[in-house]
Amino acid sequence: MGLDINSVLIVDGVGANCGEILKSHGIKFVNKAKISKDELLQEIPQYDALVVRSASQVTKEVLKAGKKLKVVGRAGAGVDNIDVTAAGQMGIGVINAPGANAMSACELTCGLTLNLARHVVPAASALRAGRWERAQYTGTEVNGKTLAILGLGRVGREVAIRMHAFGMKIIGFDPFVTSEQCAQFHATKMELDDIWPLADYITLHTPLIDSTRNFINANSLGRCKKGVKIINVGGAALDVFEQEPPTDPLTLEIIEHPAEAQVRVGQEIAEQLVNLVKPGTFNTPLAEVTRVLPNIFSLCIR
Repeated sequence: MGLDINSVLIVDGVGANCGEILKSHGIKFVNKAKISKDELLQEIPQYDALVVRSASQVTKEVLKAGKKLKVVGRAGAGVDNIDVTAAGQMGIGVINAPGANAMSACELTCGLTLNLARHVVPAASALRAGRWERAQYTGTEVNGKTLAILGLGRVGREVAIRMHAFGMKIIGFDPFVTSEQCAQFHATKMELDDIWPLADYITLHTPLIDSTRNFINANSLGRCKKGVKIINVGGAALDVFEQEPPTDPLTLEIIEHPAEAQVRVGQEIAEQLVNLVKPGTFNTPLAEVTRVLPNIFSLCIR
């Protein structure tokens, strides 16, 4: 028997397809793209489920206000904006959509790596300013260079496959992945202490939790090669921010564009919610749920 979810509050501009999927399965929803903390506290007592992206902070206060709340869904991979501990103590499930944006994140990482290698951004800026600085921005090949991937989950594995095709040597760290599994996507598993001195490029694909916060720090950088290039943190290319959403007007304009990944995370989280109500409706696994109630949420795993 499924979970009794009759009403869902969707916030933070989750893709419209999320609500459409819920509606098609008889689940009522209200979509409020922008909602303040006070508005959320006022609204949440009416709903059985809440779907957020990264803007809304689902604090203990919000969870306590959700008198009917049974589950919080994060339309995305990370759940650092949700008080998972408090949710678990209150018997509220937390689900996410870790795989929906994996390919987009992978492609962006690969693109950022190549951009760093070829100095695309500074070269373009110099050209727009009327300077021809070809020698300064010639760049280097990634072929033969060593890429260290910290976090060999869905995104990290896809990055390994693609950058191996560019001729890079792939090394990686992930305590939950075996050496045999790494070999399947052309990576060699190593410990962090051994990785720092070898890497020409480092890319991070880990959730933001206490053990990964400040993963790259003065100590680790001091052990790296001079000029090492870091993705997701030579140069650095960033595709995440510690405080999200960012406030820069241009960045906000880009974020508002309906990217493919935004559509997919809305779809995946909606399918998971439907599975909670009608188990087995969708083949959408809860592979990386942060805190689950086993007797209920195992119904969704297929």
